[in-house]
Amino acid sequence: MKHLLLIAMCIASTTQIRAQETPIFSKGEKAPNVHHTGDVWLNHISSANNTHNYNVVVATFASNAKLDWHVHPGGQQLLITEGTGYYQERNKPVQIVKQGDVINCDPGVEHWHASTPTTSFAYLAVTANQPTQWLESISEETYQNINVTSVSREEIKELSKKKWQWMADKNVKELTKLFHKDAQFVHMGGAWGTDRELAIIESGGIWYKKADIHEVNVDVIGDTAILLNRITLLAEVGGNEVTNPFMVTEVYKKQNGSWKLANLSFVKLLTNNE
Repeated sequence: MKHLLLIAMCIASTTQIRAQETPIFSKGEKAPNVHHTGDVWLNHISSANNTHNYNVVVATFASNAKLDWHVHPGGQQLLITEGTGYYQERNKPVQIVKQGDVINCDPGVEHWHASTPTTSFAYLAVTANQPTQWLESISEETYQNINVTSVSREEIKELSKKKWQWMADKNVKELTKLFHKDAQFVHMGGAWGTDRELAIIESGGIWYKKADIHEVNVDVIGDTAILLNRITLLAEVGGNEVTNPFMVTEVYKKQNGSWKLANLSFVKLLTNNE
């Protein structure tokens, strides 16, 4: 499946070339409304065989079209080729997905995906060769009441929470994915860029042991999100353990479908004793 994913990513990239107005693959046939509402077209590009145990399908959704909850026992990868849509796994927030995004749905995970009420949506689906298990429908009220801005706010809140845990765990691998390459980090002792921040975290020069989060506020302006965290931070700095109250500003920028941390600034709050 890895080889096919690379090929499919190249295909998705190619569709971004504006000079090419005709899609590489046709929309295919309009699917009967058995496990979805609205208009959906399917083009079965490749079927599983003895060598390649997966199916490849192009799915095109008109606006206001949604699949029912379902499960792929062998997992699925979605490569978003056009438009904007929704993706949600059971007991997790709704995600906004756009052209260029890649969704990896693990085997056995209950989920659904759809266009939005106002935008069309298409993807290349790579699915293990096991029958899809269909579950209940998404209520029209739930679907229509999804607030895109609210979804983005919840994404940022969840990402910020994960960030504090990754910093506590000195998980430089995940932080490298999160931090924008040109990010700035502002501390009480100075300001520096991404490479230095990652080196400090990895070495334990500053060990963000635990962040107790008291208040969170997020504003989303286009592809930029600004999060304010009021926290109490337990940290180890130069081998000394300290606890301080901070107002932390986090600025995130949407880049190629993913939120990247562009700025992290700490402002120490005064206590009654100061």
